[in-house]
Amino acid sequence: MQCCLGIDVGSVSTNLVLLDDKKRLVKNLYLSTSGNPIGAIKRGLGILQDEFKNLEIFAVGTTGSGRQLASILVGADITKNEITAHAAAALEYYPETQTILEIGGQDSKIIIIRNKTVVDFAMNTVCAAGTGSFLDRQAQRLGIPIDKFGEIALKSNNPTRIAGRCAVFAESDMIHKQQMGYAIEDILKGLCEALVRNYLSNVAKGKDIRPLILFQGGVAANIGIRRAFEEQLQSEIFVPENYDVMGAVGAAILAFNHIVSRKKTTNFLGMDVAFQDYKVKSFECSGCPNACEIIQLFSDERLMARWGDRCGKWSSTMAV
Repeated sequence: MQCCLGIDVGSVSTNLVLLDDKKRLVKNLYLSTSGNPIGAIKRGLGILQDEFKNLEIFAVGTTGSGRQLASILVGADITKNEITAHAAAALEYYPETQTILEIGGQDSKIIIIRNKTVVDFAMNTVCAAGTGSFLDRQAQRLGIPIDKFGEIALKSNNPTRIAGRCAVFAESDMIHKQQMGYAIEDILKGLCEALVRNYLSNVAKGKDIRPLILFQGGVAANIGIRRAFEEQLQSEIFVPENYDVMGAVGAAILAFNHIVSRKKTTNFLGMDVAFQDYKVKSFECSGCPNACEIIQLFSDERLMARWGDRCGKWSSTMAV
């Protein structure tokens, strides 16, 4: 079976997808990065190899905060940032998309699209309020399964107001409201509304949000957050079927287009990557005042790649 592979390496999750030669999703994996992106990638490739015995990869794309590492590790054909990848996936399946709201495990972003082209975007990587990790922590603290968070919030008829501008203040306010005797569903609905207010006044500040609006990223599973967006934007919010792996889907689509349009063959190093040992080391270059941190990837003590330098001094002299 011929497929293209998309890999999205983030701080919380590492996602892998396979698309067939018609760009239809064949398989998706949502794995915990757990501070070890190399291990997560190897684990994902191992799972795919076990499940698909006659798998032939004809294109590979990587994205996410760990896209450079993933690209070198697997031999990617194309490497793109998260904005480009999420937009590519959205436009492939929802061509009329004009706005993408994306909230992941550690960050959030908004992408503005006009005439199938990204014209503006913004990201928030500073505050954890409203991200998946924050919601997971609050659900755990309240003893609520995260997959029931949104359902419980929608039961509220009298949501309390929660301070959502900061994760610390939001948690303190929730504890205070609990001590005052507010119902859990009212607190959760209030939190959903607060986090959406924070997103719209911070990440989406000054952005021209128009339908069709897609909600992507792991937090899109939370129906309480989705409903709060719909109420505050007064517009229907669409959640794609594969909302949690759209970055990886976009990377696969971009790789597919790159290989097919140029009639090239893939650089993919093969599934054996899953069974090799890798180490990452770094050093600080003293060649100029920039003091770049040079990242080095080793496989069985053999230097595979260097990156991180602004001038190309080290990356252009990679030892093999």
